[in-house]
Amino acid sequence: MPLVKSPKKAEPPWKEWDHKAQKSGLRHSVYSVNGDEYSGEWFNNLKHGKGTYTWKRTHSEYEGEWECGRRSGFGTFSVQDPTTGVYVKVYSGSWKNDKKHGYGTKFYSDKEYYEGDWKDGKRSGWGRMYFANGDIYEGEWLEDKHNGQGMLRLANENRYEGSWKGGKKHGPGKFYYLDKGQLYEGIWLEDIPKCGTMIDFTSTEAPFPTKYPIPEVKLEDANGVLAEARKSFLEDQE
Repeated sequence: MPLVKSPKKAEPPWKEWDHKAQKSGLRHSVYSVNGDEYSGEWFNNLKHGKGTYTWKRTHSEYEGEWECGRRSGFGTFSVQDPTTGVYVKVYSGSWKNDKKHGYGTKFYSDKEYYEGDWKDGKRSGWGRMYFANGDIYEGEWLEDKHNGQGMLRLANENRYEGSWKGGKKHGPGKFYYLDKGQLYEGIWLEDIPKCGTMIDFTSTEAPFPTKYPIPEVKLEDANGVLAEARKSFLEDQE
C-alpha cells in the first residue's frame, strides 16, 4: 500500500519573514500585525534590554527594561488620556516576568495611589496606600490585602494599630478614637472588636468628647479577668 504524506501546513508569511530577520541589538520601530509598536533593543529576536512598547488596541505604553521578551527590571506603564492624548503614568517600578514585582508605585486615580512592595503583580510585603477619601494604610500586605501588622489612619485622624488578616482587623489591636478622646484595646475578629477594654484617652483635648466619662471598673483583679477572657476567646477561635 503506497505511503500517503499529508501536505505540510503552510505558516503565515510574516512568521517566515520574522524568522529571517533575527533581530538583535538596537532597532528602530518594529510593528506587529495587530498594530502594536516596539522600539528598542533585541537579543535573539526577543525584546531584551531597554525599549518602549505601545499597544494600539488598549492605547497603553510600557517604557523600560526587558528580558527575553518580557518586562523585567525597572519600567513605567502608562495609558493614554482619551481627551488630551497624553500618556498618564499608572505604574512605575520593578517588574519580573511581565508582572509588577519588587518595589513600585501604582496610581489608581489622581488622589489614590500605593507605594511599596509587589509580588507576582499583587501588593505583598510592606507598603503605604493613600485612599481617595483621605484614609492612609501603612503596613504589611499579602495578595492585595492588609495582612500582618499595620496602621490605618482615617481622614478624621482616628486610627487603628494592630493585626490584620485578609484586609480586615483581626487579632490584637488598638483603636484610637481621637475625636472622642477614647482608646479601645483588645482582640478583633474580622473587623469586629470581641474582647477588650475602653478607656478615656485625652478626652479633655478631644474635639467631640463624650458627655459622660467611662466609669471605673470595680473589680479586685480587673487585669486578670480581662486576661482570662482574652485567653478563652483565642482558644475558642483555635
